[in-house]
Amino acid sequence: MMARKSGKPTRRKGRKSTADGPVAAIARAPLRPLRWILRWTVRGLLVAVALLAIWVLSYTVIDPRTTPYIRHEARRLGGVDRAWVSMDEIAPVMARSVVAAEDANFCLHWGFDMAAIRAALEQGARRGASTLSQQVVKNAFLWHGRDWSRKALEALITPLVEATWSKRRILEVYLNIVEFDEGIFGVEAAARHYFGIGPEALSAVQAARLAAVLPNPKARDAARPTANLRRRAAGILDGAETIRRDGRAACFED
Repeated sequence: MMARKSGKPTRRKGRKSTADGPVAAIARAPLRPLRWILRWTVRGLLVAVALLAIWVLSYTVIDPRTTPYIRHEARRLGGVDRAWVSMDEIAPVMARSVVAAEDANFCLHWGFDMAAIRAALEQGARRGASTLSQQVVKNAFLWHGRDWSRKALEALITPLVEATWSKRRILEVYLNIVEFDEGIFGVEAAARHYFGIGPEALSAVQAARLAAVLPNPKARDAARPTANLRRRAAGILDGAETIRRDGRAACFED
C-alpha cells in the first residue's frame, strides 16, 4: 500500500526568504558607489605621490629645463633669459654669498631652520624663515603664492629633496632657477645682464650685490645699487667670508 503524500508544501533548506532579499539589497546599494569612489581616490593619490617622487628624484641627475614659474613668466613676457651652468662654472664666492644672504645655516639643517622659524613667529611678517631647500622646492616644483595648499606640499617635498639630493646639488639648482631681475633667471644670465661677464668671473663685491637683490629682484638693481642695497651687499660680503672661515660652507664646496 502506497504512502499518502502530505498536503503541506515542503520548504527547501538553505533558501533565504525572498521577503528580506530586496530590502537588504537596497540597503547595501548606496554603499557600493561610495566604496568605489574612495578606492579610486586612494589609488589616484598614490599614483600622484609616486609620480611626484619620481619627478623629485629625477632632478638629482637631470638638470631642470624649466619650472612652473619660469614658464609663466615666459608666457607673460614673451620669453626669458636663462642658461644652465654647473657649480664648477660658478665662482665659489657667489655660492657663499647666496647662502649668507638667504640661509646662513644651510649646511646645518635638514630643510627647515627651526631657529629661524621661531624668530619669524616672534617677529611676525617682518621676517622670513624659508630655507634654500624650501625655495628650491617652491621654484622647481610648485607655484608662487602664500596659500596653505602650496605650503603643505612644500613641507612634504622638502624632506624628500634633503634626503635624496646633496647640499651642493640643492644650491646648484637654486642658482640656476632663481630670478635675479624681470625675465632674468639663473646666475649665468644675471652675471651677463648686470656686469657683462660669466658667473665664473664674478668678484666678491659683484656676487654680494647679486645676492642682495634677492628675494625682491624686480625692485632692486645690482648694477645700480641704492644706498640700502649697498649696505645689504656689504653685510652679505662679510657673511660670505664668515661662513667660509667657520666651516658653514663645507657642505657645498669641494
